[in-house]
Amino acid sequence: MRQLDQVLAGASEIVVREIIGSADVLISDITHDSSNVSKNSIFCCVVGDQTDGHNFAAAAKDNGAVALLVERRVDLDITQVIVSDVRSAMGYLAAELFNRPSQKLNVIGITGTNGKTTTSHMLAAILNQHGWQTTVFGTLSGARTTPESTDLQRSLAGELERGCKAVVMEVSSHALTLRRVAGMSFKAAVFTNLGQDHLDFHNSTEDYFSAKAQLFTSHFTNKCIINRDDVHGALLIDLLASKKEVDCESFSISDAQQVQADVSKISFEWRGQRIEVATGGHFNVMNALAAATAAAKLGVAISDIAKGLAAAGAISGRFESVIEGQEFGVVIDYAHTPEALQNVLISARQLVADNAKVIVVFGCGGDRDHSKRPKMGAVAAKLADVIYITSDNPRHEDAQTIANEIMDGAMNSANASGKVMVDLNRRNAIASAFASAKAGDIVVIAGKGHESTQTIGADDFDFNDALVSRELLMATS
Repeated sequence: MRQLDQVLAGASEIVVREIIGSADVLISDITHDSSNVSKNSIFCCVVGDQTDGHNFAAAAKDNGAVALLVERRVDLDITQVIVSDVRSAMGYLAAELFNRPSQKLNVIGITGTNGKTTTSHMLAAILNQHGWQTTVFGTLSGARTTPESTDLQRSLAGELERGCKAVVMEVSSHALTLRRVAGMSFKAAVFTNLGQDHLDFHNSTEDYFSAKAQLFTSHFTNKCIINRDDVHGALLIDLLASKKEVDCESFSISDAQQVQADVSKISFEWRGQRIEVATGGHFNVMNALAAATAAAKLGVAISDIAKGLAAAGAISGRFESVIEGQEFGVVIDYAHTPEALQNVLISARQLVADNAKVIVVFGCGGDRDHSKRPKMGAVAAKLADVIYITSDNPRHEDAQTIANEIMDGAMNSANASGKVMVDLNRRNAIASAFASAKAGDIVVIAGKGHESTQTIGADDFDFNDALVSRELLMATS
């Protein structure tokens, strides 16, 4: 419990335009969600695209709020702190209220289009081996890849209280643009790659890159670990070199020698140490290198890096192998961008004999970037032998329309003739792929990965690719 005026004094980043009412009220929590307001909270009235938090101020007061963070005065008898931008200010206010937990933890932020989740879990395993109790915040742990700033700071404080030494967190471009990481201090920041995604949110690839590049500044960190094989990674390295603000370390596939990969594991030589990881797919070598390089930059011994990666285990929905006695391989992967689908299909191709087939089942999400759909169709047509286009999470779009956009890209390929099928029932599409598979083939089921539901319209239906695959395989065994 702290006085609001003391918290505001500590949050020097915030420019307060005016305070209405008493600033010495005691506050114990902060939230942007009126339904989560508890006694002695300060409620942040965020102005969004669809809703305006100022309209929920009365409900927040009724639920126990004793103060409001606002952009304009509301007609209520309650303390009000007026700022120009609530979304930015609330991150700093939350950080200060919870006593700047990110400064007391070893927080590593990982951003990039693909590989954030896998790299995060690999790095967490290494840090645990190093003796730092570590938690991961990301796609597998919450509703958002990166929590809203009030939730993030509260969660960090909770991890600190329970004895954690480190947090590895995925930092999305949305989080950077919407200032969810305002008030954060990162021990290090990692850049995996940049491909096509979220162009429904960002105006262009350049804007998308600029959003991610914000993380690699002295405002957030002084240690940066960057993929130099990626075009945008190389650009970022040059940018940082010109500014000379941060300590930059890069990684490349050339750092790994004697690479071996199969459906369930990878191994390679790195800095004189044999590295083995229980995650398949050649592309995951880069994720392991990102985690290893970041750990080394943080002072972790090479031997602990190797032990940590060996202990990391398989990651749900990331080149996840499903085995129920069938003669062909089945791989579940979250790949939902052209680059990710390409990486997964290339890895699958490397694992099959010349006379075996790579079969892919995938769709694209609704209410998301339309432009990547034909590109994913073209990637599938180029790299797979058989394609089943199906429904992903169509949300409020027509699934057939989405499939047609994917089909447009696939049918423009010279390799597409006779190998593209459409079945909008995802379960049936997976079953058809299994029925067409022969011994030695690999079926790749892409797009949803770890997800346990399928969103159609406003409704969520139980659906997990791995569970459905197991049911189908067991039924035919």
